[in-house]
Amino acid sequence: MGFTGFPDEAFVFYEGLEADNSKTYFTRHKHLYEDAVRAPMLALTDELADEFGTAQLFRPYRDVRFAKDKSPYKTHQGAFIDLMPGIGLYVEVSAAGLFIAGGIYTQAADQVARYRAAVDEDLSGKPLQSIVAELTAAGYTLEGDRLKTRPRGVPEDHPRIELLRHRSLYAGLRLEPEPWVHTEEVRGRVRESWRAYGPLVAWLCTHVRGSELPRR
Repeated sequence: MGFTGFPDEAFVFYEGLEADNSKTYFTRHKHLYEDAVRAPMLALTDELADEFGTAQLFRPYRDVRFAKDKSPYKTHQGAFIDLMPGIGLYVEVSAAGLFIAGGIYTQAADQVARYRAAVDEDLSGKPLQSIVAELTAAGYTLEGDRLKTRPRGVPEDHPRIELLRHRSLYAGLRLEPEPWVHTEEVRGRVRESWRAYGPLVAWLCTHVRGSELPRR
């Protein structure tokens, strides 16, 4: 079966999971997760794979070993195309609707250092500034983990101070579950957004790359 949209049951499933995040609820409604969430997400990413690459669907279970919140299940289904470690394209369905993003989501210390050096340097920093300006002008939001103050040693009047505050950087688009999410139009909107994120992802792959630190 090809992708035909996310059925209403997908959003109903996550509304229920937000209200009752328990094994009992998930087990009782697992057929909704499989048929209305996972299967459409697989079909969507499969149909976009020729242009963007193969996506990995995240497991629905949370890692609660070190978390204060012991809720066992994620209240969204995400899929990620990993172009370099932590750098890539993302799509998510939840009770709130769709979230379509692209960029870098977590950075190791060496990646943060390379990112800040590249942003600081005019030759590489100015192009990123232009990329970000074009994305925000097109209606995408700039997100990511940010310092509340400027990084150490960076002057207050640095022309790219806001970008230098970022420890991770991605562009995103949040869309409410309006009637079109039940149709093939989703595929076109994801494709359009992922294409728009292309210059940002390419910049990150060139200047930040994957972490070169040994795994712990």
